Amino acid sequence: MGHGTGGHRQAYALVVLAAGSYTCLMFVWFSLPAFLSTIIADLDLSSTQAGVLAGAVPLTYIPLALLSGLAVDRVGPGRSLAVGVLIYGVAQIVRSTAGDFPSLLAATLLLGVGATAITFGLPKLVGVLFPPEATGRPSAIYLIGASAGSALVFAVGRPVLGPWLGGWRPLFFWSGVVAVGYGLCWLFVTWRVDIDGQMAATDAFSLESVVDDLRLVLSHRELRLVVVIGTMYLLLHHGLQGWLPTVLESRGFSAAVAGQATSLLIGAYVVGVLVVPTLADRFTARRLALMSCGTVAFLGVVGLIVGGVGGAVVGIVFAGFGIGGVSPLVRAIPPALEGIGARLTGTAVGFIFAVGEIGGFFGPMLIGVFHDVTGSFVPGLVMLSAGALVVVLAGTMLRYETR
Repeated sequence: MGHGTGGHRQAYALVVLAAGSYTCLMFVWFSLPAFLSTIIADLDLSSTQAGVLAGAVPLTYIPLALLSGLAVDRVGPGRSLAVGVLIYGVAQIVRSTAGDFPSLLAATLLLGVGATAITFGLPKLVGVLFPPEATGRPSAIYLIGASAGSALVFAVGRPVLGPWLGGWRPLFFWSGVVAVGYGLCWLFVTWRVDIDGQMAATDAFSLESVVDDLRLVLSHRELRLVVVIGTMYLLLHHGLQGWLPTVLESRGFSAAVAGQATSLLIGAYVVGVLVVPTLADRFTARRLALMSCGTVAFLGVVGLIVGGVGGAVVGIVFAGFGIGGVSPLVRAIPPALEGIGARLTGTAVGFIFAVGEIGGFFGPMLIGVFHDVTGSFVPGLVMLSAGALVVVLAGTMLRYETR
């Protein structure tokens, strides 16, 4: 695509429209954590089962992320995003009919399959539409779209739409229908604009090209450090966001207040997404930004553990800001690494999430396990605080981060 005024505006318009795929995804994904206490009661789940459900989407990334990233690099972001939205939309509709733990788990795993295409398709879309030096702002756009979906389900979905529609099952059904409708609209836009036709002709499937790309990505030292940071980021993000409403309800908060407090976490996350990468790029201080965000996230989780109502609120804000600051850096660093670039963005980010979602799965799962064993959420929160410290340590080791 040309980078004149008209092409520039169209590129931004496409990114804004594509960000809706992340908004819908986060709404349907976190509709389960938003209604987790109700679903636990309705389906008679243990805390361990609830933790597995909360971590089921990240679990699908572990075996699929690298393959999904390779596919996105070759199929193109337009069709990849459309297929991903249609898959998770159908999965959400199926979740609305689940009658027990196995059926709900199976549908949630299917949702995760569609989610991988969104996670890697959006960075690829930005890489196709924008030059390497201009990817920061459009990347922030789709991350804000993701945060909007999470915030909506906690602030509006649980306290307003759920009661209005008649419970979690109708909300799951209609949010799935909306996602499918959006996916069909995006597929039409992709066909009209021919987004995938703008990719380089060399991005094709062949065993030799796949092996070469994997060898380069898997052996890259700095990328492996980003993988460690990404693993801890996902441990914190999914662990805290997946359990925070239930943690707060266990302390006597109403479901509505717990949902709104989780929206506060997401709001702070958005601020981190907007502020941190801008400052890091302006002062050429990505490593310092990672270390600072890890420290802020650590203090936030500690505040949530030891603080009263006021301390918990401050802790939520700190944790959200710190996690939000790490999020765009994890995605922005790989395209700037020597040997990676825009061509291998999908594969590199796929590698990060293939390993990183081990943390995304075990974060919420272990919180549930620790609660079953000890009757307290404190051990799980302590685990999250340790993850934040690992971000700080890995940040100190990241030396040659950009070309």
